[in-house]
Amino acid sequence: MLSNTKRKGFTLIELLIVVVIIGILAAIAIPKFAATKDKAKLASIKTDVRNLMSMMEGASANDGMYPESLGEAGTDYSVSAGNTVTTAAGNEEGNGYTITITNTSITDGENTCTVSVGGDATAATDGVITCSEE
Repeated sequence: MLSNTKRKGFTLIELLIVVVIIGILAAIAIPKFAATKDKAKLASIKTDVRNLMSMMEGASANDGMYPESLGEAGTDYSVSAGNTVTTAAGNEEGNGYTITITNTSITDGENTCTVSVGGDATAATDGVITCSEE
């Protein structure tokens, strides 16, 4: 006599197919995640540049000219983790300044942002944040 027993559960082949599909999805998602981290780091550089611009503009409003350094602006601003201020100085005439911030932990693409205001900046680049790969 034949008994009618049904087994419940998944076969080894079905489980193997699911594992392969998950592996393929992970292989696609991981590189995209790395690019997202670099974009966030670049955004933090731009934010720090904008904050330092605000500080320089505030010092200019108080003194009638841009300070030659952040120290003269009376600030102890700390940039975001991983970012380094490579230039933050006004010119000798006090009519402009340049700020450059770099993040060396960005693995691919732009990792340095610069802004020039007044002084030697051209009309097209005055106050415009430009980013490049260094």
